[in-house]
Amino acid sequence: MDSYNPLISIIIAVYNGAKYLEGAIKSIIDQEYENYEIIVIDAGSTDNTNDIINLYREHIFYTISEKDNGIYDAWNKGLKASTGTWIAFLGSDDLYYPHALKSYVSYIATHINKDRLEFISSKIDLVDNNLIRLETVGKEWEWDLFKHKMITWHVGCFHSRALFNKYGFFDDTFKISGDYEFLLRPKNSLNAAYLPVSTVMMRHGGVSTTLLFKAIDETYRAKVKNGIISPLIAPIFIYNNKIKLFVKMQFVKYGFIDKL
Repeated sequence: MDSYNPLISIIIAVYNGAKYLEGAIKSIIDQEYENYEIIVIDAGSTDNTNDIINLYREHIFYTISEKDNGIYDAWNKGLKASTGTWIAFLGSDDLYYPHALKSYVSYIATHINKDRLEFISSKIDLVDNNLIRLETVGKEWEWDLFKHKMITWHVGCFHSRALFNKYGFFDDTFKISGDYEFLLRPKNSLNAAYLPVSTVMMRHGGVSTTLLFKAIDETYRAKVKNGIISPLIAPIFIYNNKIKLFVKMQFVKYGFIDKL
């Protein structure tokens, strides 16, 4: 790994995230691997988010504070400012493990397909607000599974700059599933690999019913946009998935199952 020392751009999008932002930034500063740049895109926070950004200004390569059109618009701003060979997106309330970046770089350096890799996923530890682990998620990217649903978690992934050069930036008309839509574009030609290591702690709060139903709409819009399914049958899948989600929610509500 000594001869492989790529610059890694880590993009944090934040809005009124003062409660946890400092922890996210410190988790990057405390990395065992040191060749990185931190980019913080703030959506015009009204709490003391910018006080924290200013506190760590010497560690931050680029930052801007202005209203945006959602997280994918913020990520696009970060991408335009970034200069790294590899790009990662860290939530403002998430924390990298100290070994995270080093693990990625070591893995890439010894990979048989090193020069062609475009995307690497890893494991993610979902935690509560007190950082107590709830479960570990994150699977290897496989087209036959991915074309049906999102099986990777963006916070635990590395994206090569070549991937964005080839397929463009995120579609910011999406508000929830823009990362899924982006990774549908390469279809089965994506040069992907899997690092079977937990690289990040992701705070996992409750997801509102509205967001769950909106995610279904956006997931199928992404599939239609990329020619995965016909726009004629997409409404049928959307309807069926919403019915299944509603039934499952009732099972959770009445204690038949533990979680969605």
